[in-house]
Amino acid sequence: MRKTVISFALCALAQAQQATKMPRVGYVSASGDSTHPGSSVEASRGGLRVLGYIEGKNIQVDYRYLEGMNDKIQSFVAELVQLKIDILVATSPSAILAAKQATKTIPIVMVTTQDPVAAGIVDSLAHPGKNITGLTRLTRELSGKRLDLLQEIVPRISRIGVLSVEDNSGMSNALKEYEAAARAQKISLQSIKVHGPNPDLEGAFRQAAIKRVSALIPVNNTVLLPYQKQIADHAMRNQLPSMFERSDMVEAGGLVSYSANEAESFRRAAVYVDKILKGAKPADLPVEQPTKFELVINLKTAKQIGITIPPNVLARADRVIR
Repeated sequence: MRKTVISFALCALAQAQQATKMPRVGYVSASGDSTHPGSSVEASRGGLRVLGYIEGKNIQVDYRYLEGMNDKIQSFVAELVQLKIDILVATSPSAILAAKQATKTIPIVMVTTQDPVAAGIVDSLAHPGKNITGLTRLTRELSGKRLDLLQEIVPRISRIGVLSVEDNSGMSNALKEYEAAARAQKISLQSIKVHGPNPDLEGAFRQAAIKRVSALIPVNNTVLLPYQKQIADHAMRNQLPSMFERSDMVEAGGLVSYSANEAESFRRAAVYVDKILKGAKPADLPVEQPTKFELVINLKTAKQIGITIPPNVLARADRVIR
């Protein structure tokens, strides 16, 4: 009888420990750092809180911040995989590909700027088919719309510079999207490239001056993200209208952005984490696409560079920084 009681007690203890096991999530962030996580991480945290998850109490999240260091991506992903995490969240195309190569079993939740089907990450949006699912922000698909908006804001625009990072496959695809849209709209496009991880921004703007560009589009990338304020400042000093692929770049001083709402995208990533922790398989969770896009305009910057935003464009803005 005594052995039965002890056995029952041990079984109950094991079940209790299993029931209270805290889920562990690895998070590779394209922006921010441990001191200032940034808006994307904060949005994800907010999404988790709404769903009842409190870090350190009923969920553990291990963060790795890229801070422009693309050469660290594989080691960061490997570190997280070795921690026996339950889910891996990756928020840049390079980190998503590294995660895909690192594990076929750990569920991966992505927030990507790419078309994940064209990039070979998932089989289809409706049926991802692997251990990866999440959200696409359709950043690349909006290239033509950004060129349209720049022409509306600066009607006499002649040449548009696209700032990207040399030797980066994601950047190459982004540049091709802008080139295709520019050809269709008969706009002259000038490629301006820098090298990571410490881009020579002053040199880039000298290139812009030599190529006589009249507006600038910096491509969203982990190398350039830590320098958003510097890029916006350089654009203002050079009196260049700037179109960005993220709204936080406009908050940092850029002129205008057109993109899916970042905060909503990263909050929605928490929904995928919740569903997977509750037993859903990534292969069965459709990849989500944004249904609303956000036009953000910084009127303070417009005034500083001597640009008057046309009333019809201003009326369409979702947010105006004054």
